[in-house]
Amino acid sequence: MQLYTDAATEPATKQSAAGILLIDNGHQQQFKQILPMTDNHTAEFLAAIAGFKNLIDHYGPEQAVFFYTDSQIVAESVSKGYSKSFAVELQTLLHLQDQCQVVITQWIPESQNHGAHQLAQQGLHLAH
Repeated sequence: MQLYTDAATEPATKQSAAGILLIDNGHQQQFKQILPMTDNHTAEFLAAIAGFKNLIDHYGPEQAVFFYTDSQIVAESVSKGYSKSFAVELQTLLHLQDQCQVVITQWIPESQNHGAHQLAQQGLHLAH
């Protein structure tokens, strides 16, 4: 199971949206979701949380997951199991990940996260 997440935030309005791409044996499921108004870093955590909620809702817990994010702060926080600034969001994310059989988190450059990025941009336009 592969999970790609991304967030888009308009700095002026703080309107945010998540893009979520789930790939299971070559079958894609795409989700876009409006997020609470916030900054981009928080939105990246919220997008990851929404991604794992969608995964668990649609496929159940106990999945083996490759989780891809272009947010270095999300990837590093998950890896360390610690975040000073995003402790609440990280704990929520880790709790969801704990329901999975195994989660391998990998940071990828934005150029490799086009699917989730496009969905987040589309979600942002839905918010208007």
